[in-house]
Amino acid sequence: MKKVGYVLSGGGTRGFAHLGIIRYLEELTIHPHAISGTSAGAIAGSLYAAGKSPEEILQIMKDNISFGWSSINFRQNGFLSMDMLRKVLKNIFAEDDFKTLQMPFHATATDLNKGKEITFSEGPLIEAIIASCSVPVVFNSVQMGNHLLVDGGLVNNFPVEPLLSNCEIIIGSYVNKLEEGISNHSSFKMVNYLDRCFHLAISKNVYAKTHLCDVFIESPLHAYNMYDVKAADAIFEIGYNTAKQYREVLEKLVEKLKEN
Repeated sequence: MKKVGYVLSGGGTRGFAHLGIIRYLEELTIHPHAISGTSAGAIAGSLYAAGKSPEEILQIMKDNISFGWSSINFRQNGFLSMDMLRKVLKNIFAEDDFKTLQMPFHATATDLNKGKEITFSEGPLIEAIIASCSVPVVFNSVQMGNHLLVDGGLVNNFPVEPLLSNCEIIIGSYVNKLEEGISNHSSFKMVNYLDRCFHLAISKNVYAKTHLCDVFIESPLHAYNMYDVKAADAIFEIGYNTAKQYREVLEKLVEKLKEN
């Protein structure tokens, strides 16, 4: 049977859409051989690779992750600490090692010293995930050996490359679709500006790689910013319903998977 790979983009809490998409893929009996993700995609991908269901991951994140912008404290090289997420991951993973996962998993981060991406697929797991989603300035960077690491989305927000050599079929989920125009009202908060500027800067590199996917699913989530934890259920449903729109092509993919 042909091997399927999932590539999951970053996008903060918009990453809950990845879980809705995976839920629908499960209903079609599509299951991955390997997963590659960055930032939010690294969190969702690692937990799914560990055997958690999309619904379980959604609940874990809802119960444990929050972003209190009113209580931001300055740190040495970022506003917020990743200690809360680190504690959650330590409680979930029986052993802090990629080898304990049920399938190959690749987490992409950005090496600030070298100015390029670095992908982890073996060795310590938790710090690789933390590094992959440490948005510069907002969160502390992560030191691993000689690498000073931040969010992988900074240089590669759609890390399909690790899957190309070992997966015949690739399904991509991108959660940062850009709609034209932004509000100029006071309700359009600074975090929304930062979010949009960041994704405007990296979107061209993402779209240049969509041809590498057999199915590229882009959820319409422009109404939600990267830190909308309270909208988790709604974002999950949007991902699920967006995947349903690809039913015909996905069903053809299922038939293709049955071929020897």
